[in-house]
Amino acid sequence: MAAYSPGVLIGNWAEEALREEDRLRDFMRKRERGELLIQKINKMQDKLLKKIQLSVSKDGFVHFGDTVMLLNPVNESRVGNGPGTCGSLALAASLGETWPCAAGPPPAPREVSAVESTDPVGRNAFCVLSVDGVTVGEPIRFGQNFRLGTTGAFSDQMFYLASDHKSFIRFAKKSYLQQVFLTDQLSYLTCWQATCLDPQLRLEYEGFPVPANTKIIITHCYTNRSLAVPRNFWTRSYFGKEYEVICHTYLDSHKAEEDKNHWEVVTGNHSDEDRTMIDRPDPRPEGDQKEGVL
Repeated sequence: MAAYSPGVLIGNWAEEALREEDRLRDFMRKRERGELLIQKINKMQDKLLKKIQLSVSKDGFVHFGDTVMLLNPVNESRVGNGPGTCGSLALAASLGETWPCAAGPPPAPREVSAVESTDPVGRNAFCVLSVDGVTVGEPIRFGQNFRLGTTGAFSDQMFYLASDHKSFIRFAKKSYLQQVFLTDQLSYLTCWQATCLDPQLRLEYEGFPVPANTKIIITHCYTNRSLAVPRNFWTRSYFGKEYEVICHTYLDSHKAEEDKNHWEVVTGNHSDEDRTMIDRPDPRPEGDQKEGVL
């Protein structure tokens, strides 16, 4: 009788070998089709971080059909070490806290956030769209409805920036205020308006073209609340630190919107196609910049 040795096969060794071969064949088949999770993640990341060329405004205004960034500028007078004292933040499409653990990107409605990266890429570039059939190339005017659509960050399908009234089941995760999200359904929830920054001049500016790279207020038409970044609510995602974006009007003692509601529609730099207008140096002398002299 032969003595037992480690080379002796015991148990369901034949079944285990067949299962291992099946797993290997399944892996090879998915890799050829690009269905592996790591391949899906790489494709999604390439779309989100793909360099986007912003539209150049020759007349200094925002037009329908323009590809732009929405920037919540930093308030220089409040820069410090306290909460919410980060730099300028760009509105961006978010994949949520569960990605990339999930098998694919989350379905609509999708989340939005504000990120510190202000380089125009797939996730933070938006296309300005008409609501009432205005011709592409026409300037947007104060008080006129418009939509903001994604530029193909997720797929070939376009998603639209939207918001809706807060309810018991629909609210922002951190602040519990009115949620802002991306949806693939066209409705009045996806309509926005640009408002002059100075409350005392809003009637005078009604109907005038909206200037690019200038602070304005962006108001949601359905709820009449302003797009905002509180800056004290944030999460860690696959791409780093991301701040919560909501619809809420923050008013100071003069009944004017606070810097949380301030936005700039950023366009491309006409003198450098790879940069934006926010990258242009300030033409004012250094002393005037510090003292705020215009």
